[in-house]
Amino acid sequence: MNQKMNDDVVLRVDDLSIVYRTKRGNVQATTDISFDLKRGEAMALIGESGSGKTTVSLSLIRKLPKNALVTKGQVLYQREGNVRDVLKLSKRQLREFRWKDCAMVFQGSQNAFNPVLKIRKQFEDTARAHGWTDKEAVRQRALELLRLVRLDPERVYEAYPHELSGGMKQRTLLALGVLLNPQVVILDEPTTALDILTQRAIIDVLNDMQKKLNFSIIFISHDLSLAAEMADIVATVYAGEIVEIGPVNDIFYDPQHPYTHGLLTSVPKLDHEQDLLTSIKGAPPNLITPPSGCKFHPRCPYVTEKCSVDGPPLAGDKPEHLAACWHKDALLKAREELAQEVAQ
Repeated sequence: MNQKMNDDVVLRVDDLSIVYRTKRGNVQATTDISFDLKRGEAMALIGESGSGKTTVSLSLIRKLPKNALVTKGQVLYQREGNVRDVLKLSKRQLREFRWKDCAMVFQGSQNAFNPVLKIRKQFEDTARAHGWTDKEAVRQRALELLRLVRLDPERVYEAYPHELSGGMKQRTLLALGVLLNPQVVILDEPTTALDILTQRAIIDVLNDMQKKLNFSIIFISHDLSLAAEMADIVATVYAGEIVEIGPVNDIFYDPQHPYTHGLLTSVPKLDHEQDLLTSIKGAPPNLITPPSGCKFHPRCPYVTEKCSVDGPPLAGDKPEHLAACWHKDALLKAREELAQEVAQ
C-alpha cells in the first residue's frame, strides 16, 4: 500500500464505520471514526457503556463478532516505513500481526489464563505460535518482563494462575502482552475489578513499561481519572462517533463538546469543599434508528433546531483539539458561570 503516513505515526484509523447485523436491524456501532496514533503515545477512548469504544479496539485486531460488518474505512499500520491495511491482511499475515505488531490485553485477567497450565507454559506457547522456539531465550525475556512489572519473576513464572492474586494476574498479562515487543498495545479497562491500591500499582507499571519499551497505547476506559493520568490524547466517543479529540489537558480543562463536559461534571473532585455534580440527562440513543443531525442533541442543554437537522463536523480553532458541536460558545459561557459558582 502506497498511502503516505508521517514517520512518527504507527496506526491510522480512517473513516471507520461498523454495523452489527441483528434481527431487529443494523446497529450502527461506529460512524466515520478517524484518528492517528503516534509512536510512544497513549490514547484514551472514553465514554458511556455501549458508545462503541470496544468495537473500535476489536476492529484494530480484527476480532469483531461474526455479525459485525465493516462498511467503510481503513486501519493502516506502519512499521519501518511499510504501511498495510489491517482489514485486508490474509489469515497468515493477521496471525503474525496480532501480538507481534499489535497486542490486546482484554478486560478480566482472571479469565485470560488457562487455569491448568503454568504461567511458564503460556509464555512458551505464545512465543512458539510466532516461531520463537528457544525456550531459554523465552524464559529470559519473560523473567525480564515480569521483573519490569514488579513481580517476583522466578516464582510467578513457575506458578499456576490460581496461585496469583488479581493484581498479579493483571501484571502478568501485561508482561505477556509485550512478550514479542509489539508497537501497539490495546488495553480494555485495565484496572476494572481491582482495588484502589492495586489500580495505582497497575498505572505505575504501565507508565514504567511504556517509557522503557516505547510502545504506543490505546486504552478503553470509563475511568476519567485513569485517562487524566495516563493519556497523552483523549477521544470522547458517543453513539459510535468521536465527538471530541485532543491533548489530555485541553480535554479536561477546556472541553469543547457538551458530552465531554457532562462526563467531567458528573465526577466528584477532591479540590471542592462541596460537590457540584450534574448528571447527563436522558439515555444513549437507539443505534438502529439513531437521531438525525447531532446524535447528542436529544440530551444536550444547548440544543437548537439546527442540531436536529445537521450533524456538526469535527473541527476546532487548534488542529490538535477538535470537537463536533455547533454551540461551543454557549458551552464556554456555561463553564465560566460554573467556575464563578465554584469560586463563591
